[in-house]
Amino acid sequence: MSASRTDSTPPPPTRSALKSSLAVTLLSVLAPILAVTVLYRHEPFDPASLPIHKLPGTVAAPMQNGRVLGSAEMVGAGQVVGPEDVEHDPASGIIYVGCADGWVKRVKVGESAGDAVVEDWVNTGGRPLGLALGRDGELIVCDAYKGLLNVSKHGTVELLTDEAEGVKFKLTDAVAVATDGTIYFTDASYKYTFGEFIWDILEGRPHGRLLSYDPATKETQVLAQDLYFPNGIALSPNQSFVIFCETVMRRCKRYYINGERKGHIDTFIGGLPGYSDNIRYDGEGHYWIALASGTSVTGDLAFKYPFIRKAAAILERLNRRPAMEKNGGVFQVDSEGKPVAHYYDPQLSLISSGNKIGDYLYCGSLHYPHILRLKLD
Repeated sequence: MSASRTDSTPPPPTRSALKSSLAVTLLSVLAPILAVTVLYRHEPFDPASLPIHKLPGTVAAPMQNGRVLGSAEMVGAGQVVGPEDVEHDPASGIIYVGCADGWVKRVKVGESAGDAVVEDWVNTGGRPLGLALGRDGELIVCDAYKGLLNVSKHGTVELLTDEAEGVKFKLTDAVAVATDGTIYFTDASYKYTFGEFIWDILEGRPHGRLLSYDPATKETQVLAQDLYFPNGIALSPNQSFVIFCETVMRRCKRYYINGERKGHIDTFIGGLPGYSDNIRYDGEGHYWIALASGTSVTGDLAFKYPFIRKAAAILERLNRRPAMEKNGGVFQVDSEGKPVAHYYDPQLSLISSGNKIGDYLYCGSLHYPHILRLKLD
């Protein structure tokens, strides 16, 4: 008697099955393309041709550290998510950070980063970004959604201003307080909110403003407008000018607030090797410019050709845009804007602030769940 054999080889696909499989494959490929094509025609996003040809070549710093993650420590790990700005009170030793969950947190750091104590201090109900100590110990907060806030030493939150010349702030970003009490700050965009900031950058149009607020008169004044995503801001040591970062144009500009050049604007440094966020003065003759990401061939092409940015914005809305924010870090310059050092890492992205406190550089970011601390040589 012969043994029976069961053939496990599946039968060949039928013609109808092949057609069905081909249809599914084509649909999976064509659907995103069709969606992008339709959205491209109807999307209100309107990218502009940027004057890239007018920008200087990328500058380089004489001292480079391109592997900062290997030696950086994590402060407040898991307790400070998205600590966008880092403000230090030298009198108390407390570090203030504004986090993604709306909390302004107070951090006390000891000798070891792991010994940091984190306190949930005040929740603004929005998204706190730039921070600066006021003349009387209060904390001035730029809340992306709420506007310019004053937080008293006891934690009372007061709205100072949320509009200027009849135009509401959409993305209140960074702040610096002068010795006379005047508050200088930026509204990065009057068109897009914080949750849409990538579209403002990709659109490449000057929607931002530089402003001042006088606590005595409660007057908000527009100092400069038509700026390309004005971000970080810092006062000069002699209070004669403020420096503000224009993220899209990879530069920092000066606005003179006193003296013969009052009201005049010039370039402090151009051709940064990345897209600037906050800027901090360390009291020792240097400014520290946070770079959310480094430059790239892809980024350069995108800013040269508006249709690439149009497609990128649509893909962003479809959650399909590839991550391009790499090589973030901090760029150190002297009081004249000359490069000194560049601290970065290929794996760093969306670094938003760098504040030198003692012998360490404390770095904030838009998404990391900690503050990065780097020992400076």
